[in-house]
Amino acid sequence: MNPVLILIGIAVGAVATLVQLPIVVPPAVSGLALLLAFGRRGLLGPLLERATRQRIPDFARDNLFAPLGISRVRWQFQPLGTAMTGGGLNLRSRDLLKLGQLYLNAGEWNGKRIVSADWVRRSTSPHANARKDIDYGYLWWLQEFHADGRNFRSFGMYGTGGNKVYVFPDEQLVVVVTTTNFRVQGAGALTDKLLTDYVLSALEVR
Repeated sequence: MNPVLILIGIAVGAVATLVQLPIVVPPAVSGLALLLAFGRRGLLGPLLERATRQRIPDFARDNLFAPLGISRVRWQFQPLGTAMTGGGLNLRSRDLLKLGQLYLNAGEWNGKRIVSADWVRRSTSPHANARKDIDYGYLWWLQEFHADGRNFRSFGMYGTGGNKVYVFPDEQLVVVVTTTNFRVQGAGALTDKLLTDYVLSALEVR
């Protein structure tokens, strides 16, 4: 799970042009669009540092994590010293919840603007199709879930081992599932089943 696009939203400028490049592929090979989208992640770190003139951990601390009260972050670094921007921060569940809540609040936290509402909207809009009911934004997965005959649209951060942060704008709900299923086949699907069977099914109809 990866907050780097939130950082880019804070530092919109030269870096943002990278993720705004269109991906145009035939529907039959839409998976290629996802590969291209993921391929850009390695470029985000150096570009972000160049645009902000700060190391990524410092920029993230000052502009995202400190305002949200997030202090326990474990960065990994590339051989040349740039922080990894593909995830692996080992954030606590309560801190992942804050990132989801920040986006549910359209970029505001406790009445303070952290990320522009326009960036939140753009980064959670579809830019590539993965498969039925699943699109891809700017490092956000856009997925529609189904439970008890109802549909629930969401956007989320998906990590390895089935670790996921789901945001449901219509229900004003953020769900965080953290697991240790790193070597379990289909871990992501197991997390989705927990979500639909025990969380979404329990929601009252408005």
